[in-house]
Amino acid sequence: MSSTTDIEIVRGDDEAITLEFTDEVTSAPVDLTGTTIMFTVRASKSDTDDDNALIQKDVTSHTDPTAGKTTINLLKTDTAVATGDYYYDVQYVDTENKVKTLVIGKISIVQDVTKRS
Repeated sequence: MSSTTDIEIVRGDDEAITLEFTDEVTSAPVDLTGTTIMFTVRASKSDTDDDNALIQKDVTSHTDPTAGKTTINLLKTDTAVATGDYYYDVQYVDTENKVKTLVIGKISIVQDVTKRS
């Protein structure tokens, strides 16, 4: 079962989203060794092509894989999208290429104020 979590990010900011995965039954950490975590942001849930996604990140090098910890690092170029409310999910692809959606929710990209570089 996936969890629902909403996120707010300031447009054009570098952002690190830290995640920790545990087994639903045993509460033991999920070993992420050899897995891929996919983060996708879309304008609409009904979009059928990831090529049109606003943000896409695949993570294969995890913070602490045996403890179920990973970080999705978004660069300022990733978050430089139009302000607004979008949809995202985080999917786990295991070593047998099985896919599971772990987190799903809304992501708000809010306007930044400072424009200096």
